[in-house]
Amino acid sequence: MSEEKDREQYGVLLYYNYAEIPDLNNLLTFYHSNCSSLNLRGRVRLSSHGVNVTVGGNFSSLESHIEALKAYNSLFHNTDFKLATCHHPINDKVSQECGFTSLSIRIVDELVTLSSHPLSKAPDVSNAGRHLSALDFHSSLHNANNESPESGLVLLDARNLYETRIGKFHVPNVETLDPEVRQYSDLSSWIDDNGDRLKGKNILMYCTGGIRCEMASAYIKSKGAGFENVFQLFGGIQRYLEQFPDGGFFKGKNFVFDHRISVGSSDANVIGTCLICQSSFDDYTTRCRCTYCRMLVLVCHSCQNESTVYVCELCQKQGKAVKSTQLIENGESKTSLSASEFHNFSSDAICLPRLPRGDGDDPRTSRKLRILCLHGFRQNASSFKGRTASLAKKLKKITEFVFIDAPHELPFIYQPPMLEPNVNCASSLPSSPPPPLENCKKKFAWFVPPNFDGSSGVDWKVADGPFDPLQYQQQTDGYDISLSHLKNVFSQEGPFDGILGFSQGAAMTALISALQEELKGEMDFKFVVLCSGFALRMKAMECGPIKCPSLHIFGNEHGKDRQIANQISKELASLYNSDCSAIVEHDSGHIIPTRPPYIDEIKDFLSRFL
Repeated sequence: MSEEKDREQYGVLLYYNYAEIPDLNNLLTFYHSNCSSLNLRGRVRLSSHGVNVTVGGNFSSLESHIEALKAYNSLFHNTDFKLATCHHPINDKVSQECGFTSLSIRIVDELVTLSSHPLSKAPDVSNAGRHLSALDFHSSLHNANNESPESGLVLLDARNLYETRIGKFHVPNVETLDPEVRQYSDLSSWIDDNGDRLKGKNILMYCTGGIRCEMASAYIKSKGAGFENVFQLFGGIQRYLEQFPDGGFFKGKNFVFDHRISVGSSDANVIGTCLICQSSFDDYTTRCRCTYCRMLVLVCHSCQNESTVYVCELCQKQGKAVKSTQLIENGESKTSLSASEFHNFSSDAICLPRLPRGDGDDPRTSRKLRILCLHGFRQNASSFKGRTASLAKKLKKITEFVFIDAPHELPFIYQPPMLEPNVNCASSLPSSPPPPLENCKKKFAWFVPPNFDGSSGVDWKVADGPFDPLQYQQQTDGYDISLSHLKNVFSQEGPFDGILGFSQGAAMTALISALQEELKGEMDFKFVVLCSGFALRMKAMECGPIKCPSLHIFGNEHGKDRQIANQISKELASLYNSDCSAIVEHDSGHIIPTRPPYIDEIKDFLSRFL
């Protein structure tokens, strides 16, 4: 087959299916084998509750994939497979961002993350809003449009802000609610805050392909009386445009999460505008982004040469629109996001002019993240501040580190040197004595051994034996005192945006993040950073996936961390919801790396919370 014909037969396949998967590992094996053999590229997300898939490849291969999936399990017989022909990926940058240069198959806890924080009651997707076909959805809008504006029907867009800026439903006599969220995980909070606008109404929801409405509509219905009448567009905007090629009530283009970027109707009207000159523009191909939060912004081709610093409308509302003279770029500006990050960001912005490059760290200067830093075992605030000085310097434009001592004071331990026997001497030379206590700073811990008596002592103690790299496994007591100590710190020195923990400090931070919902009001924070972390065997760590956004930093298999093994830190990371966690594996020792590319990955994670 010629290359030209091969390109002509390229296609994209999107589908999801909420169903109980009896054997997740077998399904994982099937996807690996089938997608690899058919040379498919894209994203496959599997959970015990179903699948969410966006893949591209030769059209005939996609058809074969569908048939193989139906033959594999009858659960997929009624799946809505959205298969479309399209051009072959021609922009490597866009394809890489959208995950179409490789095949990514992952097991996740949630197919879509409705909330970045644990919900008091997770919605049951089996109680989702009633499906309406494209025809029924259109008919409902048509009838409501011919009635008074007080007809009792509201239209709810379940997508991110940047998607709605290039296309949305418009029905003159129907109230349309655009939550203007940065990411889908913010939608539940919007629903909580706007219940009065939804209660007692007939709610018609829509999104790109349908999956986001499944969970969001179930969440609305879970609120009880007055929230029963929730309906969702089956197959999303994609199926609607197939049924109404002229666009119907949908105006503009449908943003999609693959290399096509957007799909439009036969109506060529453009509703998006360039944020600089306000001319009609709806092309996200150039991947321009907000300076603060890295969200996509619309900048026409001619204006891209005039400016490179933009502030999206959401950041502007939050007071992050700073004067151009305050902004200094450092090094090369980041212009791309990973596929997982791409789903989190939105657009439409104001612009600030291009500035000369200087030696500042980051242009995001209007607000810094306050991060509480918890040191490791047998350290203190002062020593940890010294060890992280390079990190603090690299992040000084976006973070403020606050260092504190742990509450358990430790005795001074003296490890005598192990001397080799001297065959030429009757006895070995005496070892040097430990340094005077007045020259030593106190050392602290978050957890202590069960037999710890709490006394720090006034003199050196000889260690019981050689250093044991696994000693952290026996340090399991003292949690209640440490938690009480941290509550006081939050009360007296807070608020804090996040918590950074190193080694034993990371173990303490992990426990706090697992209890984030219970600690609300006493210890409020948005994220945690766990460096060389490990999980203690405590009940709080066994209550399902931890939904607190997290960054895990640890040495890789070939690294030099001789205290916390790579696998131990990996096991801690596996306890967190993979949709809101990130991992940085480095090739160094028991440290926090500050050289590229690791520092760039750390900055990217923190930037989400600015």
